[in-house]
Order: sequence, then structure tokens, then C-alpha cells
Amino acid sequence: MNPEVVVTCAVTGAGDTRSKNPNVPVTPREVADAAIEAAKAGAAIAHIHVRDPETGKGSRDPELFRQVVDMVRSSGTDVVINLTSGMGGDWVPSDDDPAMPGPGTDMIGPLERLAHVKDNLPEICSLDCGTMNFGNGNEIYISTPPYLRKMAELTKEWGVRPELEVFELGHIRFAKQMIAEDLIVQPPMFQICLGIPWGAEQSVDNMKVLKDELPAGANWAAFGISRMQMPMAAAAVAMGGNVRVGLEDNIYLDRGVLATNGALVERAVEIIERMGARAVTPAEARKKLHLRGA
Repeated sequence: MNPEVVVTCAVTGAGDTRSKNPNVPVTPREVADAAIEAAKAGAAIAHIHVRDPETGKGSRDPELFRQVVDMVRSSGTDVVINLTSGMGGDWVPSDDDPAMPGPGTDMIGPLERLAHVKDNLPEICSLDCGTMNFGNGNEIYISTPPYLRKMAELTKEWGVRPELEVFELGHIRFAKQMIAEDLIVQPPMFQICLGIPWGAEQSVDNMKVLKDELPAGANWAAFGISRMQMPMAAAAVAMGGNVRVGLEDNIYLDRGVLATNGALVERAVEIIERMGARAVTPAEARKKLHLRGA
């Protein structure tokens, strides 16, 4: 079991969840306030996406990221900032010609995917370690080996720790290859992502299989989505890992009860403490994860 747990709160994501829960933050002010709220509730890390303030849809606008990061940093609230780099890999084949991009495609190169990371230099950014079918539509998320190698190389150059997001065993296999090529600073940091269609299903067995494939000495966390968010958090602590909760992955606190980011963090911290562990501070998380300036 992990007695000292790093809690990450993924505060908004990019999915169509605002229509289902008005607490999902959209504007830069709302996203920043959500990160601050999560930190005050006990989260050491805020995982941040941004959304178009007009449409509520996920965005990769560097200016929106800059506004959010500036607001969090100027608030006086200590929290580790973890920016997504997962936008810009969406491919939807055209109905008329499958060789061409159709509506919904947003495909850019590795440097552009990291433009906001270079501008803001957070302590952490996510790095989705492979291509996968995403959801039940015609969409695929593309993250190729050359793109991933370049993104790993750039984050290493900038001193930003990549959180290696893995959705299935092949992603771990390639992440370990990047580690072997010295593209990832040791010790590596992994996020085991469970329940997202069509990655690994969320179960204790699957979490253990994925965890057992991680390289020795790696720091790791795991999360589940929807009603399995808290059970997967408890399983991660029991197996020696850290946890992630938040409105990106789950919009309910209890059946029929809409959540806030702060309430989800408080629930996770309560579970952690009832298991005989504790949630660490941001300063402690920096040391544990070997982040810049720790």
C-alpha cells in the first residue's frame, strides 16, 4: 500500500460534459478557480485542459492556457500544474473519401501540440503514449512513435516532467522504449488510464496487469471513470500508487448527485485516510515525483 498519496484533480477535460453538469468549468477563470478549489480540498496536482468560452468545447488555444496558468500562479495557492498535451491528434475520415480528413479532424504536429507547454513551462505535462480508437464514432486519436519521441525530447529539454498516460499494454511497451532511449528523465511518471473506450477496461485485475508492466522504480497513478472513479482510486492506493479524480473523468459524487472538483477531491482524501494513508502536499509531491525545483 502507498502510505503517502499524490492526489491529482483533472478539473475539466474536453468532453461534452458541461451540458450534463453545470459545475464543469469552461472559461479560463472557471478553470483556474477549479484548480484552486481542488488544491484547497487536498489535491497536490491540477491537471488542466481549456475550453472555448463561447462553445464549451475542448480547445488548444495557447492564450487560454496562458490565462489559466497566470491566474493559478498569481492566486497564492500552491498546486503543481499539469497541462494536457493531448489535443491535436484527432482524425475523422471523410465519408466521401476515407483518405481525407472529415469534420471533427484536428491533426497537428508535435511542436504545435506542445506550444502552450513551452509558453508556460509547467512542472508536468501529459504525454499520451499511443494511438487508439476513441469512443464509438469514427474518430481515432493519433500519437505516432516519431511524434512521441519528439515530444519527449522537447519536454526533457524544457525541464517539464512528462506524465506518461497509458491506456493499454502497448502504450507501456513504447513508453519503456523511450525510457531505454534516454528520452525520459528517471524515474519516469506514469498515469494508468482505465475505462476509456476503447482502452483497457477498469478493473482491479487490469490495473494490476498494467502496474506490473511498469519499469522498476517508476512513480505511477491510476484512474477510472464515472462510477468506478473512487473504487479505482482505492485500488491504486492499495497497490502502491497515486490517484486521480475530477470532473474530467466523472461528473457525479453519488448516484444522482452532481459533483464539484472540490467534493471529488474531498471524497478521495477521505478514502485515502480511511485506508490509513494520507494525501501529500504539493511540496511533498514535488519531492516524491522529482519535479523541477524540488
